[in-house]
This record gives sequence, structure tokens and C-alpha cells, in this order.
Amino acid sequence: MAFKFFRKKKEDALPLRHRTATEKEDLFCYGFDASSMQGEPSAVVKPVSTDEVSQVLSYASGKKIPVVPRGAGTGMTGGAVPAKDSIILSLDGMNRVLEIDKKNMVAVVEPGVINGHLQGKVEAEGLFYPPDPASMNFCTLGGNVAENAGGPRAIKYGVTRDYVLGLEVVLPDGRVMMTGGKTYKGVVGYDLTRLIVGSEGTLGVVTKIFLRLLPLPEETVTLLCMYSRLEDAASTVAKITSSGIIPRTLEFMDHEAILAVEQYKSFGLPVDAEALLLIEVDGSHSAVSEETGKVASICTSLKGKVSIAEDMFARQRIWEARRSISPALYRIKPTKINEDIVVPRGKIPEMLRALRDISEKYGLKIVNFGHAGDGNIHVNIMTDKNDEDEYQKAKVAVEDIFRATLKLEGTISGEHGIGLTKKQYIGMELSETSLGMMKAIKKAFDPDGIMNPGKMFPDTT
Repeated sequence: MAFKFFRKKKEDALPLRHRTATEKEDLFCYGFDASSMQGEPSAVVKPVSTDEVSQVLSYASGKKIPVVPRGAGTGMTGGAVPAKDSIILSLDGMNRVLEIDKKNMVAVVEPGVINGHLQGKVEAEGLFYPPDPASMNFCTLGGNVAENAGGPRAIKYGVTRDYVLGLEVVLPDGRVMMTGGKTYKGVVGYDLTRLIVGSEGTLGVVTKIFLRLLPLPEETVTLLCMYSRLEDAASTVAKITSSGIIPRTLEFMDHEAILAVEQYKSFGLPVDAEALLLIEVDGSHSAVSEETGKVASICTSLKGKVSIAEDMFARQRIWEARRSISPALYRIKPTKINEDIVVPRGKIPEMLRALRDISEKYGLKIVNFGHAGDGNIHVNIMTDKNDEDEYQKAKVAVEDIFRATLKLEGTISGEHGIGLTKKQYIGMELSETSLGMMKAIKKAFDPDGIMNPGKMFPDTT
């Protein structure tokens, strides 16, 4: 297989030839992500240092070759799907935890570090890194930064953006830029750190990350609350969040999600329940004891049946069930259209009613679960790509879901980003003025448009 940028002249050779793959089998493996969309790169390059990333981008800039940064490929919106004839810049080899600074409670890591690996290392030091995406055991921190990943603990602790103090970034022309650092404060010029976080690899390549850490909570208690009515579960969420208690997590599963998980692997969840809440509280022993009692009281007052995990094993099993939802859904239908809408917490009951109406309107099974504590609902339309009529109905239903979300003052993406799958809808939420400013920022960083092209903006290819 020959590519236009692999010429025989020595001066035209792609840098890092010893870490470059061009075989068809290798290219196929890097052609898709968790969105199931697929592209065809011309090469996969695996740098192991900032200097090597800079070499590749400098070369690509000179040749006007598209570059697509990639972590573990766990993104749900096609952010790592390669453009045609592009270079995939795979950062999984840059996987070192460079420093855990206990005194200043800061971790310095490379982008290929697995989220769960960092969590284990800092917890061994009595520290805590809160952002915990469902894919935490295999997603990379560089990918988390690119997508501003969240997770169940976001209700109390926030998302990735809230922990990034600084970044080392290689710009599209190969120059290296530092933003922020180890300090918790800094107002010198524009906040480029927060601009890069969530930019989906369209502005540059992150090669070093400075992360804020917290003290490890003294105790955590996990509660499971079951409901025979969906409305009671939704009302419980609203009552807990307005009571002055901020739980560590407040997760929601509807009946279809519960059923899917139990059919996938028996966890002992009640299959006759209409909804289930997974709630955690953490902090000092006295605070946890008091808050657990209050949360349990709220749940029972709204007809919920409460059980408390007795030990670490029981707690882990509950979370294994929660994290099994996504793979379990493929037993319902072979194709899943997964959206991650967010509405104000008090409007969750209205949103769930709207989702039920849309399901009935199109005759489609819609499975809902997610981070109810911050209004983030993962809406899964179950369909089959091979059934053209049904699949087209599902795609139309997506637009109805987004309209209902925006009508309730919500947003069409809480933590999955825009990528390829949502770029056609971005204009439903953002004005032409906002989009114009974003495009101007993209142009300033990347005048030749080589960084992860075709993502986010609806009029790019």
C-alpha cells in the first residue's frame, strides 16, 4: 500500500518510521472508535515524547496532511474516527505518571495514562482524583481532557475541566505551548487551558497534563433504592438535590436498563422495578452517617425500597451492574444510538415523560440511565441498521429528543462531545454568532485545518 507522503526521497520521509504502521490490518484497527463509525487513515504513528509529537505535526503541517489524535478510542461521538488519508497519532505509548506531588496535591501525567490507573496510584497515597467515566478502566486521560469527560461523581466533584490546572500542547505547526501549571490560581492572559479542554483534538495535541487532586474521603456508603413507579424515582432525585445534601453519586436506571443488565449477567437487581437509584455519600464518618440517614428517609418517603451495601464486595458488585448497562443493551438490538442529553435537575420528570412519548410515537424501544444527580440522561434508542425503515425512524427520533431537551433549557451533549455524530445538530443549540467565534478560534490555532478535520462543525468534511 502506497501513500502520497511516503516517498522514496529521504527528505520527504515521514518522521518516526520505526514507530509508523501502514499495513492494512493495522490501519483497520485504528479506523473506528466506540461510535462504530469508521474511516480509513493512511498511517498510524505512535510517538513516545513531546518532541516526537512535534516532529510529526511539523511534517504534517508542511505537507497539509490531516492528523487525528487518539487515545483508547472509547469516545461515543466519532471524535477519533480518521479523516481520509490522515495520520492517526496514537498516544497510548505516552503513558507515564510523571509525578504525584503530595505536598501540593497535584499529579503530572502523560495523555496515554489510563484514568483508573491514576486513581489507583493516587488513592494509595491517600489522595483522590474524582472524574470517573464509565470507561475509566480503559479510557485515557488525554481523551478525557479532549472530551471534558464526566462520570457519576460529577454531581459533587465536577468534571475533568475542574481538575486540569495546566497543559503542555503541541500546536498544529509543531510548536509547543504551555498553559497553566501547578498553581491553583492564575489570571495571566486568556484561559487557554479551559479552551483546550473539551476541544476534541481540533486545536492541538495534549502531551502533558497537570491535575488537581483532593484528599481521599474517609468513608463511602452505597445505597440502592428501588421504585415501582418511574415518577417516584424522578421526584426522589429532585428532593435529594434540593435538600442541601450533595451525594457523591446519584445514578438512575429505568426498567429496560435493569432488565438488560440482568439478562446480560445476573446481579440480583429487581427485574419488576420500574426504576432504580444508585446513591453514594462520602466524607467523614459522622457526616456520612447523618447524610445516609437523610437520603434513606427521602427515598422511603417517596415509596422507595432502600438497601445499603454491607461491604466493599457488595459495593463493587452494584457498580459492576451499573457499568454493564452499555454492553448489555446490545442484547436488545444490534444497533444503539446513544445520546447524552442534560436538563436542569428539576425537569428530569418532564424529560422522562417526553422520552416515553417519543418512544411510543415511533414504536422504538428507548432505554434510559445515567447521572440523574446532574440532569445527565443517557438516552439509548435501540434499533437495527439493517432495517432501513426502523433506522430512519430512529434518526428522526434523535431530533425530537434534542428539541424536547432544548425546550426544557437543556443541552444536547453533557460529556460525550460533538464529534461526527452530533455536528449536524449543533446549530439547534448554538447561534450563528457563537459558531462563528468558534470557527475563528479554530482558524487561529489551525489555519490549514489539519487537526482532526470534519469534527464538531456541520459544514466541514
